[in-house]
Amino acid sequence: MKKKLALYLPLTLLLIGIIYAVTNKPNKPHTIQKTNTSQIYEAEKSILNGAKTSKEVSGYSGDGYVTNFHKKDDSAIFIIDAPREGLYKLAIRYRVSSGNGEKHAAVNLNSEPSVQIILKESDNFIELNVGKVLLHKGKNTIKIRSGWGYYDLDYIKLTPDSASNTSTYKNDKASINKEPVNQHATKETKSLMNFLVDQYGKKILSGQQDMSGVQWLNNNIGKKPAVAGFDFTDYSPSKVAYGRQSNQVEEAIKWHQQGGIVTFSWHWNAPKDLIKQPGKEWYKGSYKSATTFDLQYAMNHKNSEDYHLLLRDIDAIAVQLKRLQDAKVPILFRPLHEAEGGWFWWGAKGPEPAKQLYKLMYDRLTYYHKINNIIWVWNSVSEDWYPGDRYVDIVSYDSYPKAGNYNAISLQYDRLNSLVNNKKLVSLSENGPIPDPTDLKDYHISWSWFLTWKDEYLKDGIINSREHLLRVYNSPYVITLDELPNLQTYK
Repeated sequence: MKKKLALYLPLTLLLIGIIYAVTNKPNKPHTIQKTNTSQIYEAEKSILNGAKTSKEVSGYSGDGYVTNFHKKDDSAIFIIDAPREGLYKLAIRYRVSSGNGEKHAAVNLNSEPSVQIILKESDNFIELNVGKVLLHKGKNTIKIRSGWGYYDLDYIKLTPDSASNTSTYKNDKASINKEPVNQHATKETKSLMNFLVDQYGKKILSGQQDMSGVQWLNNNIGKKPAVAGFDFTDYSPSKVAYGRQSNQVEEAIKWHQQGGIVTFSWHWNAPKDLIKQPGKEWYKGSYKSATTFDLQYAMNHKNSEDYHLLLRDIDAIAVQLKRLQDAKVPILFRPLHEAEGGWFWWGAKGPEPAKQLYKLMYDRLTYYHKINNIIWVWNSVSEDWYPGDRYVDIVSYDSYPKAGNYNAISLQYDRLNSLVNNKKLVSLSENGPIPDPTDLKDYHISWSWFLTWKDEYLKDGIINSREHLLRVYNSPYVITLDELPNLQTYK
């Protein structure tokens, strides 16, 4: 990944600027004043490529707004002259007419890969927080590119981030409670939680899904991650009925005995109503496309077979959790992951049934089965989907940008912190490309851990190049297995 502190602009942007200077006589580059106040940069004064200015819709600031983002590469380019290097909060003001659905736009800072943002419908101009950007001293470019297009852009706003004035990378942990939400958590679980909080903002824990990936890292990079990911999927009763077996619990216990941290997800195969057709096979039953199981019906009809099958499945996972608890293995448990995306059956009916199911699972495992070795991880950035502080220890996000895009993922990080009022740990519970550790420090992004997904996400040399993996796993900011303390006795 190219450094954010590069002191040159891409040649293409220089050419655009030259052409624009000859034909349109733009204003001089916007200069950030040496104050802590926000600076607004009007879109109609930016360098336009395909887009055009308009005054047709009222409510804009300045002398108009920019529209006609129709083609893929239509864009508005802002040249910002920063008096010093530092972090700035970036916001944009936009509108999307009702009935057109949400839109996506791409944001580029200098030469780094683009970040996709979602623009929700609004007939009025509204402001959206995009995240943090690290500007180098002198000229920087911020480019808003069409994406899905068909929106209006009023301005961008930059606000100095106070954290950028600190000489070292710090994270305020004073408000984060070290005590798990389950007050009966085991000693080992409390020790792990203590360690996670103590490391938060200092370093990031490395993680890898699947033990074959862990071994691949050891063979090819010479390091093992601190966190290994496992899956309860083949313990799902509707898979067991077809003869599926799993040794994930045994592997997790062995990993724990090596001194590693264990995290489990559950690609929960639907309890019933599997479609069982080509492309929608029974073993794909975690996806809504492969089942007609209706979670909303089940949660609204507690005397139904559907509801009792949910309990049956949770009870089956409780058996495996008890095995881990008996072996004194604390786990980071992330059930109902990516519910917000809607592609799994547990998220297909919207946030309310998903939150009800999560709470049911928490109560069933905690109070009925007395499972006390879980640190509960919720996996959504949306307030509408959040089940509440009393059920969640850690919030998380799954990140899959384009191959080779190693940016710090500041937008989602900020959204998660806002979701929990900076009172809980934030983790990158799945990722394709691993964020660049230097960027994480520069951007003051405190992901507790990352967890690279398996197979091609680790091994193809494109999503994560070998050079990048070597840089990550040898970074002093990244904790690997050999650097973990004894987590059984950590205080």
